[in-house]
Amino acid sequence: MIAVHVRISGRVQGVFYRAFTQERARALGVNGFVRNIPGGGVEAMLEGERKSVGELLKAMKSGPSGAIILGMEFSELESKGYEDFEIK
Repeated sequence: MIAVHVRISGRVQGVFYRAFTQERARALGVNGFVRNIPGGGVEAMLEGERKSVGELLKAMKSGPSGAIILGMEFSELESKGYEDFEIK
């Protein structure tokens, strides 16, 4: 199991990016959260099997229609033990 913190910049607010991420995360069995951050970006904490987290990161790189991803930064952290995937 791995834990990854992600920050996404671009047009990701107001395009259902958080709901898109939550839907994909739950389908892949990834836990954590996603939330808007000041300045128009989104951040997420992802925990799960390496393959599932990798698939979610790939989906997040594209996002829903209407999203324009300009940048994506991520770093691996220690797991916090999230039990679901929430929108904050």
